[in-house]
Amino acid sequence: MLLLRVKRGPLSRRPTDRLPANYRAPARYLMSHRADEPAASVACGRDAKLARLEAVLWLADEPLSARRLATVAELADTAEARRLIEKLRQFYETDGSAFQVEELAGGFQLLTRPVFYPWLVRFRRATGDSKLTPVLLETLAIVAYRQPIMRADLEAIRGVHCGDALRHLIERKLVQIVGRHDSLGRPVLYGTTKRFLQMFGLKDLSELPPVAK
Repeated sequence: MLLLRVKRGPLSRRPTDRLPANYRAPARYLMSHRADEPAASVACGRDAKLARLEAVLWLADEPLSARRLATVAELADTAEARRLIEKLRQFYETDGSAFQVEELAGGFQLLTRPVFYPWLVRFRRATGDSKLTPVLLETLAIVAYRQPIMRADLEAIRGVHCGDALRHLIERKLVQIVGRHDSLGRPVLYGTTKRFLQMFGLKDLSELPPVAK
């Protein structure tokens, strides 16, 4: 038997075809409004293309290249994608948004602003998101600065067995096999991943901090 949920009492008399009387559009949508224009003529700050681009960035869990953004958001080309990214950045900056668009690992990603880190890190602890241990960080740093590197060279630098550390870093998609050395037995070479760049906020490996001498 089909059951219908019927509103009764005051709720049944509320109009459903209009916004509340005290509704105000978010500030980002009012940026283009001038004081001498009537409220009814205020246009939405985002056109369809910019809205699609923002939706793609919001959904993506990794940086997307300008070419990929142009394709998915159905834009004319990479130049239009970059222009809309800059426009979106201006919206977020003017609106005091918690979000920002950053260029990372060869692409663009929607991220929260650093000022909100103290609150967000509490949430990450609550969800049980494990951190990199000192051993993993040390191993990862050597791979990052010496890549492509063989496991034997990595262990010679650290002075300890690195098999478990490499395995954990590969499982976290921070390290990957990038080739084989030409020496006897053609040992595997390790290097960092796009995820590594994303995690540490780098556009590419040239942005790694210089090593102190």
